[in-house]
Amino acid sequence: VMLEFAVKVGNQADEVCEADFTTLHSHGFSEDDIWDIGSITALFALSNRIANMAGIRPNDEFYSMART
Repeated sequence: VMLEFAVKVGNQADEVCEADFTTLHSHGFSEDDIWDIGSITALFALSNRIANMAGIRPNDEFYSMART
């Protein structure tokens, strides 16, 4: 449920609605939890979009992590 919400925030933020919050609450997530999930997902998406738009490549050490 948490990951489904995170994907929705990242890909279809305009479609997030009260039903999403109700579902998260029914699985034990608090308002603070939901805020954390949404804000971390949104910040991650923003920073990646800016980096992609500007053609910013991570440093070589980071870029090669889990790629070799």
